[in-house]
Amino acid sequence: MSKLKFNMFDKMSLENIVDEDSEFIPLMSSEDEEEIHKEEIPKELAILPLRNSVLFPGVVIPITAGRDSSIQLIKDANKANKIIGVVAQKNEAIEDPSIDDLHQVGTVAKILKVLKMPDGNTTVILQGTKRFKVGELLQKEPYIKTTTIGFVEDRSAINDSEFNAIIDSIREKALEIIHLNPALPTEASFAIKNIESKTFLLNFISSNLDMDVKDKQGLLDEPNLKERALLTLKTMDHELQHLELKQDIQSKTRTDMDKQQRDYYLHQQLKTIQEELGGVSYSEDVAEMRIKSKKKKWSKEVAEKFEKELGRLERMNPQVAEYSVQRSYLELILELPWNEYSKDKFDLKRAQRILDRDHSGMEKVKERIIEHLAVLKLKGDMKSPILCLYGPPGVGKTSLGRSIAEALGRKYVRMSLGGLRDEAEIRGHRKTYIGAMPGRIVQGLKKAETSNPVFILDEIDKLGSSHQGDPSSAMLEVLDPEQNATFYDNYLEMGYDLSKVLFIATANNIWNVPWALRDRMELIQLTGYTLQEKVEIGRKHLLPKQLKEHGLDSSHLKIGKKQFELVVDSYTRESGVRGLDKRIAKLVRFAAKSIAMEETYEPILTNEKIEKILGVSHMGRDKYEQSNVAGVVTGLAWTQTGGDILYIESIVSKGKGMSITGNLGTVMKESATIALEYIKANTAIFGVNPKVLEKYKVHIHVPEGATPKDGPSAGIAMLTSLVSVFTQRKIKARLAMTGEITLRGKVLPVGGIKEKILAAKRANIKELILCKENQKDIEEIKSKYLKGLKFHYVTEMKEVLEIALLKQKVKNAVKFDLEK
Repeated sequence: MSKLKFNMFDKMSLENIVDEDSEFIPLMSSEDEEEIHKEEIPKELAILPLRNSVLFPGVVIPITAGRDSSIQLIKDANKANKIIGVVAQKNEAIEDPSIDDLHQVGTVAKILKVLKMPDGNTTVILQGTKRFKVGELLQKEPYIKTTTIGFVEDRSAINDSEFNAIIDSIREKALEIIHLNPALPTEASFAIKNIESKTFLLNFISSNLDMDVKDKQGLLDEPNLKERALLTLKTMDHELQHLELKQDIQSKTRTDMDKQQRDYYLHQQLKTIQEELGGVSYSEDVAEMRIKSKKKKWSKEVAEKFEKELGRLERMNPQVAEYSVQRSYLELILELPWNEYSKDKFDLKRAQRILDRDHSGMEKVKERIIEHLAVLKLKGDMKSPILCLYGPPGVGKTSLGRSIAEALGRKYVRMSLGGLRDEAEIRGHRKTYIGAMPGRIVQGLKKAETSNPVFILDEIDKLGSSHQGDPSSAMLEVLDPEQNATFYDNYLEMGYDLSKVLFIATANNIWNVPWALRDRMELIQLTGYTLQEKVEIGRKHLLPKQLKEHGLDSSHLKIGKKQFELVVDSYTRESGVRGLDKRIAKLVRFAAKSIAMEETYEPILTNEKIEKILGVSHMGRDKYEQSNVAGVVTGLAWTQTGGDILYIESIVSKGKGMSITGNLGTVMKESATIALEYIKANTAIFGVNPKVLEKYKVHIHVPEGATPKDGPSAGIAMLTSLVSVFTQRKIKARLAMTGEITLRGKVLPVGGIKEKILAAKRANIKELILCKENQKDIEEIKSKYLKGLKFHYVTEMKEVLEIALLKQKVKNAVKFDLEK
């Protein structure tokens, strides 16, 4: 029960209800109870059904009668002996109950007063006297009338010490409940203390317990006085526990409220003092920040941190320098997109169309992005991969990121890492420093306004280091899918989840990236474009772009496929298309100038016109040169701008030893030494006279001495060059080769195969010698790019010489003087 009802009328109250001559005393004494107990129960009683209450002997309660039958019953009884039977209904919803709808045990009641209420209802004041049982039905109309059966009550325990102890406990608990419940009047305690009769005390408290009618009826039905007392005590004990718990909760709540009110008043006073000192009102800014914070989707930890820092701001004087630092810090927290993500677009065919539209080739990276989208579509959530696109400049690594963002439906952020030397650019500065800022990762997320953009880390191989730290080490946490869910920014001073960000790093030379950083990324190589691909890119992308940028359209300038091939082949030497873009821009500027100066020109460009606009081509460096001189071999090299051909030249002169020139690196010099020593060890196999090696000095040179060169891939070319010069045998025409050699006579695979093949095609090479293990690289290249090339796959050095060297000697062969 939620409260103990107090329905007893004190003496003063009853004077307004009961006649002045009435001898009724509300607090029944033992004598009064004994007198009532001796009264006989009438053999017949008119029954007044009660909907939601139970009348106990000795208790006075007001009853409001609304049913016509009840009103009639009260009128008739009031005119007669004023005695009626009061019985509770089994179901209070029944409007016109029959005898079967009433409980079997009720209470004989005496009408004390009948009042006519202003709303038309009749209120009757009743006092219970004795229990009775309902007998046979005598009449149904206008109200129920039955015979009565005496209720035998076991009062044997009335003077028992245990019963007296139970009554004392009931009295004590009643006083405790009255004390704990502020809704009960103080007069209730007075009444409880002054009730002398034990049975009346039990009936009085039972009547006022806030419990169901069914449970109260159970107390009324119980014939054993001691059992009834125990049931009442049990119910009161439950109520007391409930009230104590409720009071504890209210006390805690009141304490929290008091603290909040205290904090509020203190903040108001502090604000007033600060406004007096600083003369600036900033409460609106703080209130606005607090309102914005309620709309953020951040975690509990971030919310607590923000509230703590906002409290610091409230306590600061706006005139101090730290105020602006603190305010900037809070504004950053509010502006970051905590747990806000853009919705991915899972139309894979649309994504494929976008990637194919913007970039030709690049099948591996396109396939990887489509795979990522497919997994996202099926699983719904996954850690984003860390991709690293590496390859020569101008092949579209950076611009590919924008296409990926469009395909995914995500925001695009680009961060250039070239020349970055300060670790704080990645992790941010401590906010206590002057001019402190968050790291560029956090700034990029703030700009993107989502926590899952496509984030391009451009030129990651150009990261530097200085006394201010190593940025590449700071990138380790950013680019680790297992760590970046809690990326820590020094300025933010909290972890930020980067696991949903799709990081795409770009690099030209992947070997310049620290191995620990490489290990965290999924490496995808972008190779150079073929002639045909460059022509298609120029026609579909570069020319329309340049026309638009110069305010022209396709009617002002037309370049045919053959003319594009001329521009690509004669005016560019690159793996990418940046140089081609510049040449096209120059052609477009020619048309723009002609239109602006109102000169007559032909929109369709011819080869002659292109040569006139672009000038004479100087791109003849990697054209194949036929040579009848022994020792000149065509090699293939990989450079940062793509593939290229290079010539290995050897010559002999009288003397001993070997000299090497051409700005060669250590590895390349070692390859020459290995080749010479292997030849010395196998002179018989290669047909080299040992005396030539003893009496003649060999000189190896690689042209373009100003260009640094290094790497093992020229090994077989050097071997072939040396054997050719020692034997004066002719080298096969239009043949190029690449591969590393060992002292055991093995040929090892090398990298950059696609770029080298493109260089060979540009130089009109017809045959290539490669290591057998490089055959898998050739199989990954589309067959249309290999048209016109013949490949020789070798594993031993002697196989290289069998293919490359002809039996015949060169013209004007050197005649070795081997006499002593």
